[in-house]
Amino acid sequence: MTSRRRFLRDASLAVMGAAAVERTSLAALPDAATRNDASTARPLAPPNGRPYRPVVTLNGWTLPWRMRNGVKEFHLVAEPVVREIAPGMKANLWGYNGQSPGPTIEVVEGDRVRLYVTNRLPEATSVHWHGQRLPNGMDGVAGLNQRAIAPGRTYVYEFEAKRPGTFMYHPHADEMMQMAMGLMGFWVTHPKDPSFMPVERDYVFLINAYAIDPGSRTPRVNEMTDFNLWTWNSRAFPGIDPLVARQGERVRIRIGNLTMTNHPIHLHGHEFKVTGTDGGWIPPAAQWPEVTTDVAVGQMRAIEFDATEPGDWAFHCHKSHHTMNPMGHDVPTMLGVNQREIATKIARIIPDYMAMGETGASMNGMEMPLPENTLPMMTGTGPHGPIEMGGMFTTLKVRHDLPRDSYRDPGWYRAPRGTVASPWQGSTSALPSTHRQPASAGKTGVKS
Repeated sequence: MTSRRRFLRDASLAVMGAAAVERTSLAALPDAATRNDASTARPLAPPNGRPYRPVVTLNGWTLPWRMRNGVKEFHLVAEPVVREIAPGMKANLWGYNGQSPGPTIEVVEGDRVRLYVTNRLPEATSVHWHGQRLPNGMDGVAGLNQRAIAPGRTYVYEFEAKRPGTFMYHPHADEMMQMAMGLMGFWVTHPKDPSFMPVERDYVFLINAYAIDPGSRTPRVNEMTDFNLWTWNSRAFPGIDPLVARQGERVRIRIGNLTMTNHPIHLHGHEFKVTGTDGGWIPPAAQWPEVTTDVAVGQMRAIEFDATEPGDWAFHCHKSHHTMNPMGHDVPTMLGVNQREIATKIARIIPDYMAMGETGASMNGMEMPLPENTLPMMTGTGPHGPIEMGGMFTTLKVRHDLPRDSYRDPGWYRAPRGTVASPWQGSTSALPSTHRQPASAGKTGVKS
């Protein structure tokens, strides 16, 4: 198993020679801000340029910029990173500026943008600005629009952010390898009119997935279908922070999908409208209501709702196996199989052996030995016991007393008395009677 220290050392050695040549030229570049904390950073208020309401990157942050002669200058560094997927598990990934995904880039419609990209990976790369209108030579497809960025080299991209909307950035060089390692980031272009479609809270995150064998740290980069870690911004529940909102606030959530399958994203307790796609903002008359919206491969979706209902509301992908952590996909179904005799025999050889699946797959607080650096399949504890979810799952926490512009976790919701489902304490004779429908004799349901 590749250790964190060896992973970072080997990658650094691969580009050290070329990087030494670049040191002098890098002195004129904007600082390459870096962050490796996996918590959600507070929104970055714009220190200069046109005003806008900043977004909040779930378990991420926004990249600072330098204003130079009216141009916003950013510095991205593609490099090996170590990302905590959830407490108890870290992965050797590739990212930008210390994290995978990289930091969110925020600009305003009409801004002139200059992006320096330094490659500290052991192979060549490029950056494609997904969904942007820009000069052909800035589109970032290695070999088609530009030469690939060699290890240790820095390239510069420059264009005008022509249209507002929700975008991504990712490589178009050895794409399967580099995106399987987590090389990607979010981009938001705010409208130049701050009053256009205003919201009080604006969240963003990328959907990504990994194939990391239990006990290992580095993804299987040639995997195409059998992924076992389904993440939002390279985090899996219970490592994904909650989204918080003050009751009555207008909330927007922007979602980008860079996995190899679609994801039906579902919100409990509220209905929302789909207000934006890859192509831009949807006119109000064309927006449609949902409680689940499907985000296909390479797509972006923006949803909006009024956070009117207080509580802790589940927010997750509705593919059940996407709300689980590392698991074996070849496990046989043991439902209804009596394992007591064989379990006794196995326990003599493996003292920690635990028979599972006879009555269902619920973990119900059970703990069993796991390989090092591996998450439980279903984990997380709520105010009423095990939540038994993993992967692409978190909560929307709506509170009437949450301070405005606060993003702290308010803790678990205290439901008013009489509003929580509870065991029936009365006599069963008081329950409504149930009648079983008699089985029909004919296959069509009509008696002959």
